[in-house]
Amino acid sequence: MSGAATIASRNARGFHLLAKPTGAACNLDCTYCFFLSKEMLYPGARFRMADDLLEIYIRQLLDAHHGPEVTVNWQGGEPTLMGCEFFRRAVACAEKYKRPGQRVSYTIQTNGVLLNDEWCAFFKRHGFLVGISVDGPRAMHDAYRVNKAGRGSFDQVMKGLACLKAHGVAFNILCTVHAQNADHPLEVYRFFRDALQARHVQFIPIVERTTGEHQRASAKSWGEQNEAERRLYTQSGALVTARSVRAKQFGRFLIAIFDEWLRRDVGAMFVQTFEVALGSWLGQHNLCVVAPTCGSSLALEHNGDLYSCDHFVEPDYLLGNIRDTNMAELVASERQTRFGCAKFDTLPRYCRACDVLFACYGDCPRNRFIATPDGEPGLNYLCAGYKLFYHHIDAPMKAMAALVRQGRDVAEIMGPRVAPTAPRPSMVGRNADCPCGSGRKYKHCHGAASGAAGKPPL
Repeated sequence: MSGAATIASRNARGFHLLAKPTGAACNLDCTYCFFLSKEMLYPGARFRMADDLLEIYIRQLLDAHHGPEVTVNWQGGEPTLMGCEFFRRAVACAEKYKRPGQRVSYTIQTNGVLLNDEWCAFFKRHGFLVGISVDGPRAMHDAYRVNKAGRGSFDQVMKGLACLKAHGVAFNILCTVHAQNADHPLEVYRFFRDALQARHVQFIPIVERTTGEHQRASAKSWGEQNEAERRLYTQSGALVTARSVRAKQFGRFLIAIFDEWLRRDVGAMFVQTFEVALGSWLGQHNLCVVAPTCGSSLALEHNGDLYSCDHFVEPDYLLGNIRDTNMAELVASERQTRFGCAKFDTLPRYCRACDVLFACYGDCPRNRFIATPDGEPGLNYLCAGYKLFYHHIDAPMKAMAALVRQGRDVAEIMGPRVAPTAPRPSMVGRNADCPCGSGRKYKHCHGAASGAAGKPPL
């Protein structure tokens, strides 16, 4: 295919770009964060996107998307460190450069620590979708999501989330799954659903690769490592840290939540893994990690460097700088095309013969570092867990896919809704967790419904 044809094909499909205006700079020191080490790519940098580069980025992004809608995605590091005024200028740039009839939407992924009324009023005014990172209830969240002093960030994040809610800002939860929360799937899920009243959740497995040489240093957070221990995190090494989720552990985590979701939450809670899986059972591939090929989700650093993927921000995957070469050309380059095609081309025979290949296509290449049962390299570290999960959901996914094809509501799979049975008050203390599974105290749940905690309803 010619270069022009490649560009036309890529632009027709569109691409997804995560812009990192602060690079790796962050106000937290999350123990599992691989991205903090990316500061080593830019020694001495201020890690702030310049205003002229902001304008170049927005203009090129809007020009490259020929469809009616384009999304401007901000991530980090922690993007709110740029200050609200930077994002006001970004919105103004989008208004300046958008074509007639072109709609611009905005997303931002944040740890939530700096959110206040100014931020949330701005998000609401401009229709931002805000992703906020929460790893579950306090103890699970604070296990690894700590500030520079090593203290948990839970209270600050909850304050930020409350502010988002008070302003009516659309939000979703991004939850990483790791050694501290992976054995508590329903506690995590019910916390999001009932305590936080979230309706959109993503679960991202933590898989931290390391080597025998660096294993001891890898057990520390970036802030805890000394200069001699620090190294740029790259997708290399066949070992994982103790913080990492285990393959079957991750599969069981997803299965437990899926069963609860299938019983009572279809159509009310939107879990990205389940939504994407339904797409796979319908013959669609709605996320890069489950598609046959990838390469349409890239990362832009604070200085204009464009990388093949957010998980491959390392020298071997630097495509160029948008100051020098238009991003549309870099996205459509032969180098990026090879990167995307390698997702399928490097699948081991074990994967190609798998009965659930259609559901994952080997998942993300970043995690393909173990050997197949017959010794061929390139199997995904999480394969055993994904197999458990995909085999478990096969029958209900087929049923939901049939409902979709018939133009019916997938929530029909739950059958008639049945209200939770109120527990007997005499058996429950007013400050105990309500046995209905809501995650709330009895006095604020079925106890409140009875009129007075400890007294039976009339």
